[in-house]
Amino acid sequence: MQKFTIADASLEPSPGQEADIRVGNLVDERHGGPITIGYGRYAPGQSLTETMAVDDVMIVLEGRLSVSTEAGTVSAGPGEIVYMPKGETVTIRSHEEGALTAYVTYPHWRPAHA
Repeated sequence: MQKFTIADASLEPSPGQEADIRVGNLVDERHGGPITIGYGRYAPGQSLTETMAVDDVMIVLEGRLSVSTEAGTVSAGPGEIVYMPKGETVTIRSHEEGALTAYVTYPHWRPAHA
């Protein structure tokens, strides 16, 4: 069993993105489990578009994000969860206050992007 806080995460630029988005895995393929768990920080007014290589659950802890697909757009704030299934193309936009998120992916996202 392990407990984590944002202070435990070493936030690095999100791989392959030009936007000011940082991620920090706390559990991933290096730890032997089947999922990746971490935190993400989106600076204000940032946007990224990608086709999901893994199933991704994003929990908004602070701020606000909008997630758009061909099916429409949802906006999420603190305490709300967005599920993005593998294969879906999404655009994630942070609002003027930016956002702090926690995420869980299955399987691990880092090898899926390699």
